[in-house]
Parts: sequence; structure tokens; C-alpha cells
Amino acid sequence: MTESVAEKERLEMNIFLMILLLILVVAVLALIFEIYRELHCFRITRYSVWSKKLSGTARDVKILFLSDLHNRTYGKDNEKLLGSIRSEKPDLILIGGDMLVGKENIPYNTALKFLAELPGICPVIYANGNHEQRMKEDTKTYGDAYALYKKTLTKRGIYFLENQSIRVELGSAELIIYGLELPPASYKKFKKTPLTAQKISGYFREQKTTGNAENGGTKADKSYRILMAHNPAYMDAYLEWGADMILSGHLHGGLVRVPVLGGIVTPQGFLFPKYSGEMTEVGDQTVIVSRGLGTHTLNIRFFNTPELVCICLGGE
Repeated sequence: MTESVAEKERLEMNIFLMILLLILVVAVLALIFEIYRELHCFRITRYSVWSKKLSGTARDVKILFLSDLHNRTYGKDNEKLLGSIRSEKPDLILIGGDMLVGKENIPYNTALKFLAELPGICPVIYANGNHEQRMKEDTKTYGDAYALYKKTLTKRGIYFLENQSIRVELGSAELIIYGLELPPASYKKFKKTPLTAQKISGYFREQKTTGNAENGGTKADKSYRILMAHNPAYMDAYLEWGADMILSGHLHGGLVRVPVLGGIVTPQGFLFPKYSGEMTEVGDQTVIVSRGLGTHTLNIRFFNTPELVCICLGGE
């Protein structure tokens, strides 16, 4: 009788272990499938932003914000991504940087071909990320690659803002777009360099403006000001500088996202960044950080689908 009971208990334990193993295998497979899915799909994230500065405008303005593509393709020649952009019928496309991969011997033709199609849809304004800036400044490694990249896209009608600004009139709405380019040291691992609002103003004063642009003054104060600043680690300085809207990227959503906590880690190695892939209202100012459209080096996403950000901007 005792042996029979012991045998029954061993059998039940074996069944339990087999069920547990099956659950673990299914969970791991589900995790792998979800990571794969998120690396090959994108979503459109929609935000509505209202401002007193745009009161009385005839209609709302639709802005698409693209960041951190890193040469990723969605469909042949990025036709799926282009199709989604066209179907949105945007008034303006803003590029937040890192559309290519700034590493030696990695071509940028994928990003170039995709971006060259955008001016046929609507005006396009481009602010560099750390990958473009690396290519631009390290000519010893990259030669004239960045200069050719910029020249080709400028000829296609894309405006590059390298610590510059440009005024854009869309119907009765007047916007001033600023593209901030921080020193390479701002992206170093495990380090955050000091940045102030005064220093940001200094960066813009050092450069000539592009097109019909303003770098402050009465005209800028009456206009809705959008600052594209690739690295959101310095958001406090951006907010103090005084833009109505700040658009950032760089963090790829924090790679893995946890409900309530948000993104887990930044490319600089900091955990749980305050801004990582969402819209936040800070008084009358709006912060939007894109989760980006691609990855590089750490090729992983979880609960963090790549996104094309669509902003409906209107008056209160």
C-alpha cells in the first residue's frame, strides 16, 4: 500500500513538472514571437495638442514625426511606411535624426532612398541625431559621406537644421521649427554633460538661420515654437529654454517597456528615463518622445512597437 502511494505521488510530480516545462516553453516561444513581431511592424501613434498661440487658425495642422529609422525597411523599399505616411496626408514632416546607422562600412542608401520620397508628399524638415552628427564631424573615418547625404536630400527639397531654425506657415498657423545639435560628448555612455537654457540659446546664435527663420524676438514669441532635440536626457534644459513643443527620440522607447514605469534603459546606460516614449504636458508646454522606427546594436523590443508619430496641432 505504501509503495503504491509513493508511486502515485512520483507520477503526479512528473506530470506537474511536465506541465510546468510546457508552460515555460510556450512562454519563451510567445516572448520570441512578440519580439520578432515588434521588430518587423510599426504603429501610428496619434496625439492631439492644443495651444492658445494657435487660436483663430482656420484649421488644425497635421504633423508627422519620424525618428530613429536606422536603415530599417518595412516592405520593399519601405513601401509600407511610405504608404502610411501618404495616407495620413500630413501638412509637415519632421525628422528627428538617426535615420541611418553612423558606423564604418555601413551604407546609408536605404535611408537615403526612403527620405528622398518624402518631399513629394509635403514639406520636410530634418534635425540630426548622434549618428548623422558622428558622420558629419568624423571626416577621417567617414570622409564626405555626410556631406553627400545632406547634399542629395537638400536637392530633393529637405531642409536640414543644424542649430538653426526656420519659420513655416501652414494656412493661418505660423510655426518656428528649431533643430538642436548637441556636442558628441552629450551622448557618452554613463555620463550626462551639463546643459542649460542659456547654452542652447548660444548654439542657435552661433549658426546662420535657414530660409525664412527666426531665432527669438517678437515674431518668435507670437509663433508656435517646436524644438527638435534628439536626446531627451536634457529635457529640463529644453523646457527651460521655452519651446512650446519638444520632439525627441534616441531612446528607442527604452528597448523594453514596463507598464507605469515606461522604458527600461537608455543608450547611455541610465535606467528608467523620465521621458522615453510618450506625450507629457508640462504646464503649457508639450513633450513628445518617439519610440523610433528601428533599432541597432541591441536589436530588441518588447511591449515597445516602433511608431510613426502623428500630431494634430490646433488652437484652444
